[in-house]
Amino acid sequence: MGHNMRITDLLDKNSISLNAAPADKKETLDLAVELMAKSGKLSDVEKYREQVYAREEESTTGIGEGIAIPHGKCDAVKAPGLAAMVIKNGVEYESLDGEPVTLLFLIAAPNTKDNVHLDVLSKLSVMLIDENFTTSLRNAKSVDEFLQIIDAADESAKSIDDRLSDTGITTEEKKGFKLLAVTSCPTGIAHTYMAAEALEKAARAADCQIKIETRGSAGAKKCTDCRRD
Repeated sequence: MGHNMRITDLLDKNSISLNAAPADKKETLDLAVELMAKSGKLSDVEKYREQVYAREEESTTGIGEGIAIPHGKCDAVKAPGLAAMVIKNGVEYESLDGEPVTLLFLIAAPNTKDNVHLDVLSKLSVMLIDENFTTSLRNAKSVDEFLQIIDAADESAKSIDDRLSDTGITTEEKKGFKLLAVTSCPTGIAHTYMAAEALEKAARAADCQIKIETRGSAGAKKCTDCRRD
């Protein structure tokens, strides 16, 4: 797949469950790994499962607002992929805000230098901050509708770098505090970009300038200016 890779290119129909009902966090992760295995993108399911658990031990991937983005990057992954679960009744996940998780995306990343898929995953991470988008996903009546919702949002969404660069700052508009931020995640796949988006929103609301450098698996991205519109 080339540089025009879309989010739905990584998400196999067989790796989506719209009615998952796990009893706890462990069962949630196990079900998600099983869904990923159905995509055929894992060469060693148990090795990948171990990596997902190891990442979870570093810090919770329950980012709040009912969303979790567990992930694993290792040699057991043959090709980048996603698995998705809608958990109607929610499940306790040790999330940052203490709320149950109702929407989960599991990420599988191969241990290679080719990071084209990271741009796609960073876009998904930013899209998940949009409450209308996540509500639509939770209410999807079929796997096809779930994929269509993602594809439609993907069509109009900008990459995180484009969003952070598209500011048009003028001298007169440069006011308020000047902030510098670096966002990073141990595996640098999703939370790096979600943190950047959240900081951008906060800076705009506070009428401050902010420069954000994302330090993920694809390496450091250039610092870009953000301001309040």
